[in-house]
Amino acid sequence: MSVDQAGNDVGDLINPRGVVAQLRAPGKKQVLQELARRAATMTGIADKRIYDALAERERLGTTGIGTGIAIPHCRLSELNRLYGMFARLERPIPFEAIDDQPVDLVFLLLAPVEAGAEHLKALARVSRLLRDKAMCEKLRGANSADALYALLTGGATG
Repeated sequence: MSVDQAGNDVGDLINPRGVVAQLRAPGKKQVLQELARRAATMTGIADKRIYDALAERERLGTTGIGTGIAIPHCRLSELNRLYGMFARLERPIPFEAIDDQPVDLVFLLLAPVEAGAEHLKALARVSRLLRDKAMCEKLRGANSADALYALLTGGATG
């Protein structure tokens, strides 16, 4: 079973509108608020509802997984499919990450309440992709949302 492409494929989770190349925010709360605002336009769900669900999930434990990466996620009853967004922050910010390092790469994942296994598989795919040091270096070096999207979806070859 080959996982070359499928193993890192997050293309079904994000679209080009869901990629932000230079997100400016002074802290974790503002990052989550801005991502919630942008996700609201894609999902049709109120940004406050998305932010509240993300903030509730962060209270259970940080989604800052270390090495400058955070994968904030939550489940929403209003959704009927998974949604993803990716943001590279203009400047790294404190995120209460498990290694206490500031975060500059954020992958947001929103899932329907009933998407148990699907949600976990999507989290695992995103985590695998972002634990690849070479991939993260490329993401940090990309200068446009289009370039970031191409890297995330395997559309770029270096």
